[in-house]
Amino acid sequence: MERFALTAQRIASTPGKLEKVATLASYFCSLDDADLVAAARFFTGSPFAARDRRTLSVGGRTIVAVAQRVWGFDDAALSASYRASGDLGAALGPLVRPPVDAMLFGDRLTPATLEVLFGEIAEASGKRANRRREAVLERILRACDDSLVATYVIKIITGDLRVGLREGLVLDAIAAAFGADAAAVRRGLMACGDVGAVAAAAKNGTLDELRVEYGTPIGFMLATPIPFGETYGDLAGESWLVEDKYDGIRVQAHARAGNVTLFSRRLNDVTAAYPEVAAELATLSRDAIFDGEIVAMRDERVQPFRTLQARLARKVVDESLRAEVPVAYIVFDLLALDGDLLIDEPLTARRERLADRFVAGPHVKLSPFERVSSFDGVYPELVILSGVEGRGAQDDITAWVNERFEASRARGNEGLMLKRADAPYLPGRRGKWWHKLKRELSTLDVVVVAVEWGHGKRSGVLSDYTFAVRGERGELLTIGKAYSGLTDAEIAALTPWFLAHRLPAEQQRAKARSYEIPVEPKIVLEVAFDVIARSELHESGFSLRFPRIVRVRDDKPPEEIDTIGRVAEIYREMLAREGANGPP
Repeated sequence: MERFALTAQRIASTPGKLEKVATLASYFCSLDDADLVAAARFFTGSPFAARDRRTLSVGGRTIVAVAQRVWGFDDAALSASYRASGDLGAALGPLVRPPVDAMLFGDRLTPATLEVLFGEIAEASGKRANRRREAVLERILRACDDSLVATYVIKIITGDLRVGLREGLVLDAIAAAFGADAAAVRRGLMACGDVGAVAAAAKNGTLDELRVEYGTPIGFMLATPIPFGETYGDLAGESWLVEDKYDGIRVQAHARAGNVTLFSRRLNDVTAAYPEVAAELATLSRDAIFDGEIVAMRDERVQPFRTLQARLARKVVDESLRAEVPVAYIVFDLLALDGDLLIDEPLTARRERLADRFVAGPHVKLSPFERVSSFDGVYPELVILSGVEGRGAQDDITAWVNERFEASRARGNEGLMLKRADAPYLPGRRGKWWHKLKRELSTLDVVVVAVEWGHGKRSGVLSDYTFAVRGERGELLTIGKAYSGLTDAEIAALTPWFLAHRLPAEQQRAKARSYEIPVEPKIVLEVAFDVIARSELHESGFSLRFPRIVRVRDDKPPEEIDTIGRVAEIYREMLAREGANGPP
C-alpha cells in the first residue's frame, strides 16, 4: 500500500486533471491483475465495487478506539489533529506509532490483501460480529507501518478519499494506462458496475465482453437548471422533448426475471419502501432498466413532496401507509433492454422502445411529452405523443415555454424538463443535453453558525454551511445546510475567515454535531429553496428542500436576518397554494 498512498498523495497535491490522470495511469500500469482490481475500486473512494452491496459497518468511533489501542495516543492529541484537518484519516495518520504490543508476525498490506481483509469485516455476523470486525481492523492498522499508509487506508474505510479524483478521472486513467477507448471504458462501467472489473478488462483487451449487470445501479443523468422567466436562447436550433418535472424522488428500476430492485439518487436500495411499484414491474415479460420518478399520487394527481416523505427510507410499509400515501412510478427513460445497454442511443430511440413495450398500471405510468422540432424564436412546430402535428403560431419561445411551465404547475408538478431529442444517456453528467426549469419558492436571509470541511475537490476548504434564522427572542435557530451556489474563489476566501472566527467551547450550540466547526454568526447569506417543511432535524422546527446559496450579503448585518415568523409565513403561503391546511 506504500505506492498506493504515495500515488494518492501526489494526486491530491496536483491541481490539473491531466496530471492526475497521468499519475494514476502510471501507477495502474505497474500492478498485477489482483492489485489493479482492488486499487481501481479504492481510488473511487469505496472499499468494494459499486455493484457489491456489502458494507464495512465500521464507524468513526470504532476506528478511533482500535487506533488508540494499537498506537497508544491520547484524546487530546487526536482532537488537535482533527481540528487541523477535519478528516479522520488525515487526523489519525500522524499519530501512527509502533504498535503498543508488537506481534512477531503481521500482515503485509497490498491493495489485494487489504480488499480480502475488508471482505472479512463485511462478512462478520452474529452476536460477536462487532468484536470480529474490530479484530480484523486491528490487523489492518497494525500493518500500517507509516503515517501516509495509515492515512489512506482509513480514508478508504470511511469512503472519503479526498484527493480531488472523481470516478470519471479514474476511468480516464484506466483508458490511458492500457490504450483503451475512453467511451468503451465508460460503457463497460455502466454495464457491469465494477470499476475494478473494467480496469482488468481494459488491461486484457476484453471490454467488449462486459455485459449488463442487473441489480447494479447506473449513475443518474443530471439536468442543468434554467432560471424561470429567461429568454431560453440556448434552446434555439435543436429538437427537444418537453415533459413535466415531477416533485418526487428519482428512482432507477432494475427488472429481471420477475425480480425488481429500486435504487435512489444516492444509489441506495429503496425497494422495501415502494412494494406496490416493485410488484407491478415484476410482471414485465422482458428484462429492463428504467429511469423515472416516484411520486405520491391520488386520483391521478401528483401530491406535494411533503406527502411522500412518510414513505421515505421505510423498511416496512403496511397496508394502512400504502392507503394513506399511494404512490406511482412515472417512467421517462429506458437504459437497458434484455442484455443490451441503450445509453448510447438517442433519447427518441429509447423513448420509442419504451412506448412499444410499456403497459401502464395503477402504480407504474409513462411520462407524456411534447416534441418540439425547433426553437427558432417563433412558436415551433410540435409533434405530440399522440401523433397530432402541425400546430403553429407567432408567439415567441419564452411565452411558449412559460405557458407550459404554468400548465405543469397547475397539474401539481414542479416545472418542466427539456431534453435534446438526440441526447445519449450520460450518467453523472450535466450539460446542454437536459435542462430543468423550476421556480424557487422564496429566499431567506440567514446567518452561518457552523461550517464543515468539503469533499472531493473541496476537501481543503470549508464549503458546507449550517445556517440559522432568528427566533422570537432573538435567539438563532438552525434551519438548514447548503454547499452549493458559491464559486470556488468565494469559498476559498471565506475559509480562513471561518477558521479565525471559531467559537470557544463555552459559546457553542448545545446541539452542535461533532464534525461541525461552530463559528461566530457574522456571515449573512441569501438562500433560495424549493420547498419548506416541518422538521425535527433543526432547531427552528422547519427544513428547506434543495437550499442553494444565492449570494453573500455583505450589505446586511446579522441582526437583520429573517425571523422564524417569516419562515412560518412562507410555509402558510405554500400550503395555501397547494390547497392544504397545516399548522402555522
